[in-house]
Amino acid sequence: MSTLAHPTVTAARQAESISASELDRFPYADRPMPPAPRWEGAEHDLARAGRKTTSSRGRGLHGQLVQQLGQMIVSGDLGADRPLVPEEIGQRFEVSRTVVRESLRVLEAKGLVSARPNVGTRVRPVSDWNLLDPDIIEWRAFGPQRDEQRRELFELRWAIEPLAARLAAGHGREDVQHRLAELTEIMAQAGSQGDLVSYARADAELHSLVLQMAGNRMLEHLSGIVAGALQVSGGAGTTCERPSETSVGLHSRLVDALGTGDGTAAEAAVRALLTVHPDVEHAVPAPREH
Repeated sequence: MSTLAHPTVTAARQAESISASELDRFPYADRPMPPAPRWEGAEHDLARAGRKTTSSRGRGLHGQLVQQLGQMIVSGDLGADRPLVPEEIGQRFEVSRTVVRESLRVLEAKGLVSARPNVGTRVRPVSDWNLLDPDIIEWRAFGPQRDEQRRELFELRWAIEPLAARLAAGHGREDVQHRLAELTEIMAQAGSQGDLVSYARADAELHSLVLQMAGNRMLEHLSGIVAGALQVSGGAGTTCERPSETSVGLHSRLVDALGTGDGTAAEAAVRALLTVHPDVEHAVPAPREH
């Protein structure tokens, strides 16, 4: 019999399980959620490629509970090796055993918790988390690890996007190239109107398409992750989201280079985009002491 729902196990762990005060730090119905960006029009088919994730968004009570517990784990309120008793979670958040069970399975798939016979469900250390999971990226970006998350995302982009641009040059289909040009026009118009949401979404789709055009399946798989990260993270260190003539001009230069097959120019345009903001302290990632 599974120990997750065994009453004697629940009683034995009462003292060391989640306290009411800890769970109540994030009121279930009133917990502030980051606003979801809105995007007018259908998303381009290629921009949806490679987005097979364990995302919990838009799934009612199940998704809300995943978000609730996930944020508490990522923020450190539920530390590593902390036991999670399903019955207690169900009572605290007033949800069924089925909702709790499915929510813990999602968190387990993300590497946040582990469930083992005779041990139960416990929070796993950060080293076991799937840090490229879109939900975990979001939770870290809006939690106490936001600065670290932004730095790591910037370094990830610096490592992969210039190479992807070089590989993608001259390899885009005509419809893809047309979409890239269209996205730069959307960014220019959104920037002139102060529409930060549309600007950021067009920016994310453009960079996602570049990764998908590279002809490398591993880079293509990262395209959805990078696009999602751009949408939720914010900050000059991770995104080109701030509208400016310089930023739009560099995106146009990138698109032109991709169309003409100039890999060197495409790579240079991406590197310039990643250092376009004067307030970015670490324009080029430097070695760090460990």
